[in-house]
Parts: sequence; C-alpha cells; structure tokens
Amino acid sequence: MVTLAGFLAFQGVVLTLMDEGANIAVRDDVLVAIANRNLSPALGWALAALAVAGYAAVQLLRHRNRAARGLLTDPIAVVAARVGGLAVILGVAVYVLNLERSRNVLVTSLKGVPIVVPIIALLLVVWTFVLQRTSYGRHIYAVGGNAEAARRAGISVDRIRISVFVIASGMAAIGGIVAASRANSVDPNTGGSNVLLYAVGAAVIGGTSLFGGKGRVVDAVLGGAVVAVIDNGMGLMGYSSGVKFVVTGVVLLAAATIDALSRRRAAATGTR
Repeated sequence: MVTLAGFLAFQGVVLTLMDEGANIAVRDDVLVAIANRNLSPALGWALAALAVAGYAAVQLLRHRNRAARGLLTDPIAVVAARVGGLAVILGVAVYVLNLERSRNVLVTSLKGVPIVVPIIALLLVVWTFVLQRTSYGRHIYAVGGNAEAARRAGISVDRIRISVFVIASGMAAIGGIVAASRANSVDPNTGGSNVLLYAVGAAVIGGTSLFGGKGRVVDAVLGGAVVAVIDNGMGLMGYSSGVKFVVTGVVLLAAATIDALSRRRAAATGTR
C-alpha cells in the first residue's frame, strides 16, 4: 500500500509540474546530444584504446598481486588473450560505428560512436566493480540469496535493501534522461507503457534470477540488447506490435523457466 500510495502521489507531482499533461520540448543541447549525436571517429578510437589499456592494467595488477601472495593465478597467456579479445571486440565495434550510416550525407551525418554508448560502458564498469570487488556488493548478493542468513551474519538487511532501491531509482532517473533526449520531449506518459516490463525482462533474459542472489550488471545489458534486437529487428521486418509483444513474452517466459528449473535442481542437489 505504501508503494501504491507513493506511485499515485508522484504521478500527481509529475502532472502538477507538467501543467496537467502538457508536452514539454527538450531544447538543451547537452541533453539532446546524449541520445542523438555521436563522438568524432578519433575520439571513439581514443576511448577504445583507453578502455583496453585500463583493462590490461587491471588484469596485470591483479595477476601480480595474486602471484605475490602465493595464490593461484591464470597463466599470463590467458591474461593476454583476454586483453586481446577485448581489443578485437572494441576495435570491430568502433570501426563499424565509424562508418557512415546516413543515407543522405548532405542532410545529416551518422558517423561515429553514439554518445550514449560510453555512458552505458562507464556505468557497467562502475557497478560491476561495486558488486564484485566490494563488501557492499557481497552483502547485496547475500541478502538476495538468503535474507535471514545475511541477518544472522551481521548484515543490516534493511539498510542494504533501502540502498539498492535508492541506486535503482538513480539509474531509472538516468534512463529517463536518455529517454527524454531520444524523444526530444517529455510528457506524463514518458517511461510508461511497456518500459517497466522491458526493464525487468531485460534483466531476467540476461540471466538475473527473479529469486535474488544471482546476476551481473552485464547480464542486464545483454538482456537489454536482446529486447532491443527483437523490438527493432521485427519492426524493420514489418511485424506488428502484437507479434513483437508475443515474441518478447515467449523469450522472457523461457528465461524465467530456465531460472526456476536451475534453482530447483541446485536446491535438490544441495549446490545452491
């Protein structure tokens, strides 16, 4: 009931701020550029090189620290293969995105990495680090996996849950900014309709468990890519919205079924 009350109250605040449902155009150049403009080809290559160099530094530092402590480490050839694989993936991606994608170059140019891509990449790196390399991230997994066990281990379950909701709200706000940039306007229906269902579906399709305690940030990104491919690809093929909803629902149901079966099997074998 508190959630429902908050939802209704904030809807009323939005309507009040937007003059009871008026459409407000977004004219700020910075906001418009987020989802509608691209980086220069040179800057795209520079960011890709910086990302590869940073990843290589992290991998080598981790390898050296583990070796210094006498811990099991991956062979240096494996580390080099990881760095090389990332370099190839980013190189191909930047090369493709730097190609001219506009059908009428005289009117507009669509060459370069979209500005929103490095924003997503930065958020992916930051939250992956938080979840996998900090005690706070381990506490999140613990609370999601078994709240009672986490409580008995001395973890403040309520504090973890509240902080996660705050972070999720902040990420939703960033998503709202990107959505407003893409549409060049906002109205009371912005972010409504099937956006929430797609957001949940993207995480589940990527491999995040509905039951908690399992999942990675990159899973949500990959799941979002799958949803985007279904939505955009079937749209380009001329399929109706109804067909796209059916296909997305089937994919989501399959992902949820696999998750439920895997957890049941793990519980039966005692490996959970």
